[in-house]
Amino acid sequence: MENKIRTIFMGTPDFAVPGLKKLVSQKDIELVLVITQEDKPVGRKKTITAPPVKKIAQELNLPILQPKKLKDYEVLQKIKKTNPELIIVAAYGKIIPKSILDLPKYGTLNIHASLLPKYRGASPIQNVIVNGEKETGITIMLLDEEMDHGDVLTQEKITITDNETAGSLFEKLAPLGAELLTKTLPDWILGKIKLQPQNHDEATFTKILTREDGKIDWNQDAKIIEQKVRGFSPWPGTWTNLNHKNQTLRLSIHEAKVISDNSGKKPGTVFSTPDGFAVVCKKDALEITVLQREGKQKMTAKEFIAGHQDIIDSILF
Repeated sequence: MENKIRTIFMGTPDFAVPGLKKLVSQKDIELVLVITQEDKPVGRKKTITAPPVKKIAQELNLPILQPKKLKDYEVLQKIKKTNPELIIVAAYGKIIPKSILDLPKYGTLNIHASLLPKYRGASPIQNVIVNGEKETGITIMLLDEEMDHGDVLTQEKITITDNETAGSLFEKLAPLGAELLTKTLPDWILGKIKLQPQNHDEATFTKILTREDGKIDWNQDAKIIEQKVRGFSPWPGTWTNLNHKNQTLRLSIHEAKVISDNSGKKPGTVFSTPDGFAVVCKKDALEITVLQREGKQKMTAKEFIAGHQDIIDSILF
């Protein structure tokens, strides 16, 4: 590449940060604009907070655009003025209209954290663990108007370990995506990559997760719930309810393991174990290792029982 490629980067959360940093270091790339979502209220105090990509872009003195709507005429004109030859997207979080996708001559490429066509959408990292998958990876794809639907440039697989959480998998996939992008770009610009259409019949989809998605259903097998605990860690977390002294307590489950159980007791029933307590499930039981009462600090199951002995033989819901 003799001339620098005028490039726009679009991304919002922590997952996108390695890609932005990697692009800045590429001698053949000129970052002309960073597009990210608007600052939003975060935490209990609803403090207005800039997205991670904006913070990094500010540190790197890159021009930033935070449009409310990408389809606004003024927004499109600002983007057109940068005369982009390439757009890179990593977890931007909004549908990008065709009027923007079609601007750069080298197209709009996306870093997606799954092996497409499986796990399209907003929460692939969490859902591969929740569903007990053995492998996942990164896909570099050419964006079209449908969600994660476009042709594939390249993919790289990694193994999902038995104790993987969404947090640990994120730490592997975010830098892998950045590396794979920068390895792929030179051949893409030179026209050496043959696009591979996705098999849309094999597509599966994920959604934006909420706190409510983390509610535990004790009528499921213990293994399914254990995968959910890991897959939803750290976000959105998993939780259940306990009746305690005529009030309902929400308990967040941070760590747990499957143990055998043939008691025949109702799912949700709590029983004591040498390390604390476990909960009967449809099949087997889930031994709780680390949990947290709402508004309190994390603690071990043994520490929790010391102040909540009435949990034994109760039914969580």
